[in-house]
This record gives sequence, C-alpha cells and structure tokens, in this order.
Amino acid sequence: MMELRGICREYEVGGETVHALDNVDLTIRPGEYVSIMGPSGSGKSTLLNVLGLLDRPTAGSYALQGEDVSKLDDDALAAKRQKHIGFIFQFFHLIPRLTALENVELPLVLAGAAPRERRERATQVLESLGLGPRMHHRPDQLSGGERQRVAIGRAIIMQPSFLLADEPTGNLDSKSGGEIMQIVEDLHHKGIALLIVTHDPLIGGRAHRHLTLRDGKIVKDEGSDTA
Repeated sequence: MMELRGICREYEVGGETVHALDNVDLTIRPGEYVSIMGPSGSGKSTLLNVLGLLDRPTAGSYALQGEDVSKLDDDALAAKRQKHIGFIFQFFHLIPRLTALENVELPLVLAGAAPRERRERATQVLESLGLGPRMHHRPDQLSGGERQRVAIGRAIIMQPSFLLADEPTGNLDSKSGGEIMQIVEDLHHKGIALLIVTHDPLIGGRAHRHLTLRDGKIVKDEGSDTA
C-alpha cells in the first residue's frame, strides 16, 4: 500500500516558490488501476515521482507497504524502489549500446543476481512479451512499440508490487499504443497495482479509479478498483 499524508513538493524557480504538490493525501491499495490526469503543470509527474521514490517531498509523510520512507537515505530509497516499484516512461530510457536482453537484465545485475539466473529470467520475460526473436537487438534496431515492451520487461523483471507509467503511449502510434496498454493491463490483472499518468482521456478512462490534479492538488478522486 502507498499512503501519502500532507505531501508538499516545492521548487524555487526564478526567485519564486512553485507548489508542485500542495498538501496531498492519497492511498493506493494493492492491485488498484489508477489514472492520473490534469493539465500541464498540474503536478501529475511530480506525484508519480514522489510515489516512485524518485523525488523527495518537501513536507508530509509517505508510508510504503507500511513503512515510513520519508526520511530514508538515498541507498535505502534505491533498495525500496528495486523491491517494490517498476517504472515505464514515455521515452523508454533504454541504454543504446545494450541489447534488449541486456537492458532487461540490468536491474538483476544491480541486485547482484548470478549471470545464469538473470539471463534465464530476462529471456522468459522477453518471450512473454513477444520479443523472443528480437532479444539480441539493440534499441536502434527495434520499433517504438518493441522498445517500450523492452522497457516494460525491465520494469517487471524484479516482480514489483506497483507499476508506475508516465505517458507510456505518448511516443507511439495508436496501434502500438493499444498493444502496450493491453500488455500493462494484463500485468494488472495478474495482481500488479498500475498507476498511469496520461493526457489522453481514452487511456485514462480505461482505469478503474481516476485522479484529477490541478495546481498541485487532487481535485477529483473518482471510482475504485473492484477487479
């Protein structure tokens, strides 16, 4: 479970304080499917980054799986991310010189897994994503949809409880975007909590719970996951 209480995130821009998140209270339960929407600058990506332990709040408390992570140091936060959270980004963030297989293996390398174990697990993940024949290709040899599937493989290789996606279809054509949504929704049906930041109301509407942000505040919280 993710529990935010009184979360604020402030930035100094041009001598002025910007309230990216303003006293946010939010609970994400295991297995939920949540969309996060709102205009540009509303705080959507900042909220996702705080939930994903990529950014620290200025004030407030954050409990992840029952543990207050607000005051953990960088190494401890990295360990929590590795154990609990997977990320998918709009621009893939794959390492160009590595093959698809090596990109997916990377979290296991960082976790100290043995070479044989990580190769077997990464192979299984890529085959499950329909990329068996492409696993030895580098990102520049793959289509946009294939690159995003590699990114998904990297995100789930550690079997996270939460999958956070920031505009996961924003850099894809409609056909590839639909395929990616089917993949992440299949993962949700297997028990992963899925949180998606999107500008697309069609994508956002597929979720069971809909958060709307404006000026750093949650102004709407509609629906709940009953799946």
